[in-house]
Amino acid sequence: MSDLQIRHLGREEISIAIEWAAAEGWNPGSRDAACFAIPDAKGFFVGEIDGEPVATVSCVNYDDRFAFLGFYIVRAGFRGRGHGLRIWNAAIAHAGSRVIGLDGVVAQQDNYSKSGFQLAYANIRYSGAVVTPPPPADLVALDAIPFALVEADDATVFPAPRAAFLRAWISTPGHVGRALMRDNKLAAWGVIRTCRTGRKIGPLVADDRAAADAIVHALLASPGSSEIVLDIPAVNREGIALAESLGLKPTFETARMYTGPVPSLRLDRVFGITSFELG
Repeated sequence: MSDLQIRHLGREEISIAIEWAAAEGWNPGSRDAACFAIPDAKGFFVGEIDGEPVATVSCVNYDDRFAFLGFYIVRAGFRGRGHGLRIWNAAIAHAGSRVIGLDGVVAQQDNYSKSGFQLAYANIRYSGAVVTPPPPADLVALDAIPFALVEADDATVFPAPRAAFLRAWISTPGHVGRALMRDNKLAAWGVIRTCRTGRKIGPLVADDRAAADAIVHALLASPGSSEIVLDIPAVNREGIALAESLGLKPTFETARMYTGPVPSLRLDRVFGITSFELG
């Protein structure tokens, strides 16, 4: 019988899950912890044995209809003892009747299916060093755009409102955002942040490949590593073509899965998801 004790991680403790994710090679952002705590203060869990953390998981409730599960990690040496199932069940219970999304490693897809998750599509991570030409002159800082425009646009590509999270994601020191306006409408926007290795672009939302390309080059022109990571829904062929045109190579794949109806989203506009951990 598992002697695991499960509790919520406090905001200042979410770094535990972040560090474990880094150790697993997931390459989290340098300032992710503070932003990830915002949508749901009780959405992160740790399992302990005699006060020692041995398992983590998150299940962030964005609203009364949608949650996203991530950071499902059991430390080596404590696997195969039922600890993972117990903390998993705690996370699922936290979501209640909400539809739950996750980005799971492909090898675990069958196990997630047994818990009621169904495959929607794959997300593919592209990585590599990029040589950047001068950015377009007509792009502006993302925080100079009325936030209502960003929030409304995000609603086309994400299953639930996440205004507080987006505000933090855009304004966090070290995060750089750029936007492209066309005919007084928001045509594209994105954020780049420093990670353990290189920098990640996400989200990257655009009406078309040309607009996405302009945002990418504007973001890459900001100070930082030329090593870039971009996570793209495989169904967005223009997004894949953009990554390949930059010389990026596929390095990792996840299975985006949901417990209920697959949300109706404009995936053709998603050229980069925000994160594998929070969707």
